[in-house]
Amino acid sequence: MLNPRAMSHSTRSVSPWRASALSRALFLASGLTVVGAWGCGDAGEPYQPRVPPAGVKATLPSVPSVEKQPVKEGEAFTVWGASYYLRSRVHHDEVAGRDLKITGYITATNLAEAPKCAIHKTGKEDPADCQAPIPTFWLADTKDAAPKDSIKVLGWASNFAQLFDAVNDYRKRRVSKSKKEPEPLMDAFWGVKLPYPLPGPGAKVTVTGNYSTAFTRATSGTESDPIMGVLTYDEITYQEEPTALATLPGMRP
Repeated sequence: MLNPRAMSHSTRSVSPWRASALSRALFLASGLTVVGAWGCGDAGEPYQPRVPPAGVKATLPSVPSVEKQPVKEGEAFTVWGASYYLRSRVHHDEVAGRDLKITGYITATNLAEAPKCAIHKTGKEDPADCQAPIPTFWLADTKDAAPKDSIKVLGWASNFAQLFDAVNDYRKRRVSKSKKEPEPLMDAFWGVKLPYPLPGPGAKVTVTGNYSTAFTRATSGTESDPIMGVLTYDEITYQEEPTALATLPGMRP
């Protein structure tokens, strides 16, 4: 005889939540079966490494030969050597703000740019509206170097009035033909000896002075050059004199 309670339990309907869960389980199981079937299929052709082409060589440019420039000429720095050290992180402190000797050729000066209002004897002031640059010459390793490859040298004359007196005085000395070595004139403001002869293109010189990125001896304004640097003059020695005597506009050398 059948148990009524058992019959009641077997005929009980499955709840909707259980039916849904069962459906999801069957779906996932069927998906795994399909994936497994794909994974066990043909792996395709085995990897064949590509053989490089034979007989073909790459054409590369030759390594350029960079000429090594000297850092020093004797005890003095070359212009390239001093400026290279100034820009170098390794050597910067060896030259920046230090007293150095630098040997090179004078490639140019700004004497020809002196305005008429600044050309007069010492003791007379320039007019208030007179705009005159600081007397400057440029030093380089070769006579024909460009200004961008040259070091500015300032501090050898405070103004063009000092040079006016020097041009006249030095001319008289040459005419006298004295065998005695003449003493250069002194700059009344900066207390340095004015070069004798005055700087001119073509001269080979060794200049001693403080080397840095800026010149600050001037009473107004500042000259600076972070690439090549600026040499503040103390003294000069000539190895070769200028090709022509230096002078100011309107004056005989």
